Amino acid sequence: MAAPGPGGGSSGLGASGGAPGPPPELHPRCGRLVSLSQGGRSAARAQPGQEFNHGLVLSREPLRPGRVFTVRIDRKVNSWSGSIEVGVTALDPAELEFPSSATGLRGGSWVLSGCSVLRDGRSLREDFGPDLDALAEGDRVGVEATAAGELRLWVNGRDWGVAAAGLPPRVWAVVDLYGKCTQVTVVPPDAAPVPPVPPERGAGAARAEMEEAAAEGGAAVPALPPAPPRAPPQPRPDKFPESLEPAGAPAVTNEALLFHEKCGALIKLSNGHKTAERRRPLDEFNNGVVLTNRPLRDGEMFEIRIDKLVDKWSGSIEIGVTAHNPNSLEYPATMTNLRSGTIMMSGCGILTNGKGTRREYCEFSLDELQEGDHIGLTRKANNALHFYINGVDQGVATSLTPQVVYGVVDLYGMAVKVTIVHNHNHSDRLRRNNAILRALSPEGTAGTPRRATAGATNATNGTGGTGAAPPRLLFHPNCGQKAAVVNEGRTALRPHATDDFNHGVVLSARPLGDNELFQVRLDKMVDKWAGSIEIGVTTHNPAYLQLPSTMTNLRSGTWMMTGNGVMHNGTTVLDEYGHNLDRLKAGDTVGVVRRDDGTLHFFVNGVAQGPAAWNVPPNVYAVVDLYGQAAQATIVDEGEVPSLPGDGSEGDSGGGSPEGASPGASPSDLRFHRLHGANAVITNGGRTALRQNCRSEFNDAIVISNRALRDGELFEIVIQKMVDRWSGSIEAGVTAIRPEDLEFPNTMTDIDYDTWMLSGTAIMQDGNTMRNNYGCDLDALGTGARIGMMRTGGGDLRYFIDGTDQGVACSGLPPGREVYAVVDLYGQCVQVSLTGASGPTDNSQSPGAGPDKAPPPSPAPGPCQRFHGRCGQNVALAAEGLGAARVSGYCHGLVFSRSHLRPGELFEVRIEALDERWAGSLRVGLTALPPPGPPALPPSLLDLPAPPTWAVTGAEVRHNGSQVRHNYGVSLDRLTVGNRLGVRRGPDDSLHLVVDGQDMGPAATGVAKNAFVALDLYGRVTAVSIVSAGGGAGGGGDGPSPTPSPSPSPSPSEAPPLAPPGGDGGDWGPPTFLGCHGKNIELSNGARTATRVSSYNQGLVLVGQPLPPGRLFQVQIDALNPQWSSSLALGVTGAPPGRSPLPACAHGLKRPAWILQRRAVFHNARKIRDLPGPSLELLPAGTILGLLVDGGGRLHLFINGRDQGAVAGGVPSPCYVLLDLYGQCQQVTIVAEGPAGGGSPSGDPRNRGDVEKADVVDGVKESLCWGPPAPPQPCPYQALCARFKDLLLLPARVLHPIFSAPHPIFGVPNPIFGVPNPIFDIPNPIFSVPNPIFGVPDPIWGVPDPISGVPAPQFPLQTSTLPPSRGAAAASARAVSGGGGDPRDPREPPLPLGWCRFSLRPKPRPEGGGGWQKWPRAYHGTSAGAVRRSLDRGELVPGPWSLLCAPCRPDPSGPAHSRSGPAPPGSGPRPPGPAPLVLSPALGYAAMETFASRVTFREPGWPRPRGAQVAFEVWVRPGSFRAGPPSLSPPPALEPPQGLDPAQLEWVTKEPGATVLAGLLVRVD
Repeated sequence: MAAPGPGGGSSGLGASGGAPGPPPELHPRCGRLVSLSQGGRSAARAQPGQEFNHGLVLSREPLRPGRVFTVRIDRKVNSWSGSIEVGVTALDPAELEFPSSATGLRGGSWVLSGCSVLRDGRSLREDFGPDLDALAEGDRVGVEATAAGELRLWVNGRDWGVAAAGLPPRVWAVVDLYGKCTQVTVVPPDAAPVPPVPPERGAGAARAEMEEAAAEGGAAVPALPPAPPRAPPQPRPDKFPESLEPAGAPAVTNEALLFHEKCGALIKLSNGHKTAERRRPLDEFNNGVVLTNRPLRDGEMFEIRIDKLVDKWSGSIEIGVTAHNPNSLEYPATMTNLRSGTIMMSGCGILTNGKGTRREYCEFSLDELQEGDHIGLTRKANNALHFYINGVDQGVATSLTPQVVYGVVDLYGMAVKVTIVHNHNHSDRLRRNNAILRALSPEGTAGTPRRATAGATNATNGTGGTGAAPPRLLFHPNCGQKAAVVNEGRTALRPHATDDFNHGVVLSARPLGDNELFQVRLDKMVDKWAGSIEIGVTTHNPAYLQLPSTMTNLRSGTWMMTGNGVMHNGTTVLDEYGHNLDRLKAGDTVGVVRRDDGTLHFFVNGVAQGPAAWNVPPNVYAVVDLYGQAAQATIVDEGEVPSLPGDGSEGDSGGGSPEGASPGASPSDLRFHRLHGANAVITNGGRTALRQNCRSEFNDAIVISNRALRDGELFEIVIQKMVDRWSGSIEAGVTAIRPEDLEFPNTMTDIDYDTWMLSGTAIMQDGNTMRNNYGCDLDALGTGARIGMMRTGGGDLRYFIDGTDQGVACSGLPPGREVYAVVDLYGQCVQVSLTGASGPTDNSQSPGAGPDKAPPPSPAPGPCQRFHGRCGQNVALAAEGLGAARVSGYCHGLVFSRSHLRPGELFEVRIEALDERWAGSLRVGLTALPPPGPPALPPSLLDLPAPPTWAVTGAEVRHNGSQVRHNYGVSLDRLTVGNRLGVRRGPDDSLHLVVDGQDMGPAATGVAKNAFVALDLYGRVTAVSIVSAGGGAGGGGDGPSPTPSPSPSPSPSEAPPLAPPGGDGGDWGPPTFLGCHGKNIELSNGARTATRVSSYNQGLVLVGQPLPPGRLFQVQIDALNPQWSSSLALGVTGAPPGRSPLPACAHGLKRPAWILQRRAVFHNARKIRDLPGPSLELLPAGTILGLLVDGGGRLHLFINGRDQGAVAGGVPSPCYVLLDLYGQCQQVTIVAEGPAGGGSPSGDPRNRGDVEKADVVDGVKESLCWGPPAPPQPCPYQALCARFKDLLLLPARVLHPIFSAPHPIFGVPNPIFGVPNPIFDIPNPIFSVPNPIFGVPDPIWGVPDPISGVPAPQFPLQTSTLPPSRGAAAASARAVSGGGGDPRDPREPPLPLGWCRFSLRPKPRPEGGGGWQKWPRAYHGTSAGAVRRSLDRGELVPGPWSLLCAPCRPDPSGPAHSRSGPAPPGSGPRPPGPAPLVLSPALGYAAMETFASRVTFREPGWPRPRGAQVAFEVWVRPGSFRAGPPSLSPPPALEPPQGLDPAQLEWVTKEPGATVLAGLLVRVD
């Protein structure tokens, strides 16, 4: 029996079961450009290069049920976008008036176009089956109409399922030769179907075979057969979106698509109106609208490339279409202001006529695109508008696009310059297609092979574990158009080397391992051309790279040695690097190696040429460009060449290249700053600076260090290139001006303040010559000379030439101010690079270990903040400027910071002493008045003279003495001893006040650039001390601090055996954050603290070290900003950091990533499950979060040391931790690990196992008597529940007067001290006494640690079923027995975790004396409408409906039950009398929706309705209730309280007055 297939007869005999019928034919009536041949079995579209439609053909006969009508694509062209369309129609072709395309068919027509299914021209589905546009010549496509009225699609013998249903019984097949498809042939019934590509066949081999047949000049490569939808592959795209160029359509103009000459007020057009640029991009952010010069055609691609962005503004490019003619349009400031005929994509949403119609259109955001990215749009014939980002179709944005539309681009915000991309331009096509490939290619050569290869390579080189040797190095079969790979992949050649000189690029078939040498031998040369072989490395996978004509044209991820220079991404970074490759002859060898420290070295005939580049990422592919004279090269095995030199070889320090510039090997993190002079260019990761146009420009090339120099630190550079055109040469020195505040002049000697320079032999300060004939002459230095400068601890400036100290150049540099190294590439000096040398030790510094005894120290944090020596007459400074005290009087207490307050910097003090005899309190602010100030300082801050001063006094904000704001933040008059007060200057020049770690928001804006902090020790406050970062001992306090807090150690019973054997990660060094982070992140505390300094996003930060299996990484939330929503997200990624720019938030990562955010777990930006435990957005400051990957690749989340379980699986090793400081989360700190990995200080005796119990108890007592705890942080969930409680309109008399709000820790009695509750005067039912042994609280209950004093998180948790302590059991037993209840009564219920409890005032009862407080407690779920009635009665009553809940409808299938719950089983119809009340000692059972109905309510400012439930906590009179089995099925996760028989989970009572209300419980989604 023949297998089902698309043959036409044998493929679908299921319905008829007979022999194949006659060969199917096409109907003689067809589209006006179609010609039929082969007896009506073949159809071709005429004029395929000029027309793209009018190619409609139909089957001659109606389709028979179960038969597949199949055609084969015989010919395609590359002039158009779109391709074949197939379907069925109920219209008889003999009477049909043929439209221009199949999508124009009406009257019962179903058409498949691309991935869309349309009925009568309207879209039914947008994501069905394979993309028909991707089919290639030889592929087969068929349609089948089943007897059930279903339309099924067949492609290459594969059934893709039902595309549509409801077909009439009589339909004809439809084939549209549209766009690229120009000829098809009907497959006869006896034709065997073409089998798909076998799964085991290598995708690279199939792709290579097909690409060999591709036409030259960028022709599309035939597509691989698509895979089933359940396992869609991600191969290299075999075709790219084409621009529909108007080759000569008679009905439409042939005019090229350009920008219209009439445009926005700030737009400048160039490049033949293909390029648009916004003028004054740093001053203006709008008025950048530009339209196309003509309307867009159906199916025409309008595509632009982003050429330039600026970082000053928020928002970026917007693109779309408009029905307005640019000739008559009055251009608005931004296109979204236009209220008619306009559809725009802005961010990731769609705006129609200025109003948002789709909030989340696609996963990409236009605001996150970078320079070089492509954006396109097309309006299809069915009026659907599609947007494309880097060639990826984002789907239908709207299906209601007007018929005539113009393309629109709004160069808004960051977007400055764009260019229209025309596909006929080879350069545009190449850059665009590689951007598409970069976006679509998987990380690491199609997943695992690259990682496995790298791992094998590391094993071979001793950098990893044991493993098999890596495969032999070969050339990849995907090579340049004029190149060929022969000799089993060992040899590459240009067969016609005398006809063409380029298109000879070849790459290695696998990535290079660390320290693995790739070397080739030149076999054949031709003497026709100039230039020769080029060699290097690239991060691009050869299987996903569209090769350029020469490798130096590639603008990303590529390092090449060409001639005797080195180029990075097409830009020269090193001149005169080594041996000139253009002089090599046949038989010479050339090689490249990437060392494990990230440096790149080249070899010529086995001789190392020295380091050529730094920070080269791992897993790079070797590249050989057979250019010019080089015609053939063969890979040479490493055993045939000299071994790779070690660190001490001459190649490591030869030439003029920088030495040891890798971060891993260099003791210095110094770089050149990104801000520099107009003619300067920074390359090589910030290590190289050069002057462009060196023969026409001689100045405007000042560069400055990226950070301030430390005392005794050497800043050394090497001169790499000079020209003999000018007089004068390099100038070098230091400046106290921060790079952000420096307006770069023509030369640095033009600066007239805070600058010291050496020019020639002259020492100059502030532009004036201080001395001549210094010991060296910079104008006499040549290429290869090294220049260094150092500021000593005594304030001297010294210079070093080739490592030799030239003596003191000048003295008196301010010791308390930061100085930056500055270099002026003036005159003859063109290019310099940092050497990374540590230099000689400054004798003024304390001696330390030599370099052979200890590794270089990590960079220290910034300089300590101090008070300035100039202060009020009643102030005495102490502790080297860290403390200040007012010694007499109530005023004259002014003190200043020693240096300017930088943007984002926090200056924080703690109040140490008060004098209650005085009124008033501390005053704080910023002033532009330098601390030396007037001869005598005024008595108070408010009396400072004219220079701008901003001050906060009490709750008022004053500017130059005038009040500008009142009721700001917390009144400073209320601060007391121990409170912390800080001043932070925002990046937007705003003044923020920070009280006990809480930002009070902006107090003033527009503060001066160089402002000092001013404090006034006025009135009650007599002494303060600095506690901010670097502020010395005593800082920190209880609030957020850069110093990490110890995390609680989990008990031995909680520590799962997660680490694999031998995989304890013991070689993992102290974790630190990587320097590559979001643009709003600042690192401090030795790169262990990350702070987001502005906005709410751009806060991504990664840990530089991979996370070993079984090792717990912990981080503490230091500070929150309540003005935002959402909070910290954390997770891991399988890709090494630093490989690509970071997106604005964690979900923008397009690499293998697992992200935990809010209540969900995401994998590659898609939610895969809910997160167990609390929501991460509700965690307060002080919470410690941890991540751990166990030996099985499962990711575990820890909260305050407790494992929340595995949240994801399949995590690769190695992986890297990433954090997203999003929304409220403003600062985090890595928690230091103790010896046991628990994070607690090893010196704490309570953390040792050999301590006596009495010592621990004494320690507990001491910690309890230390002092009052800090006030709890406000809980957002508590506030949310309180707002819902207010909607119930409860009278104040029913709430307890002392505790009218929920307890900070969910309203539960104090579980630490075991004392009676001060509100209810009852003992704690859960914890009767503190744990005297460990002193560690159970992290589930969220109580503070009585030993460490670290507050545990105060957030709502889900209902827990962990067993209570033995004290709880005893207390429960005492409560039941003491009440004289039924001995079958269960133990006390567990705490209402996940709920917010509001304490109620008990109604007076006749028995008096509070005996009911000893009754058993239970829970009763009820409706929101029954709450008020029960509170008025003082006991539970069946509740009627109210405005918040609908009335309960009786169940027609059974007896009616009251709102209080269902009747017990077997009880039958209820007799007249009181309705029974259903209670339960398990809140999880009482809270089932049958009892506690869920209501919805809307909260202002929240986009979605919220759900809420209510329940009562009650005391129940013993003996008044009957305990029995549950009448409803309990939730699967419900576990009865310990000691309770599951058969007694439901209590029923009908006695009046048997319940007393204790608390109202509220839970909000």
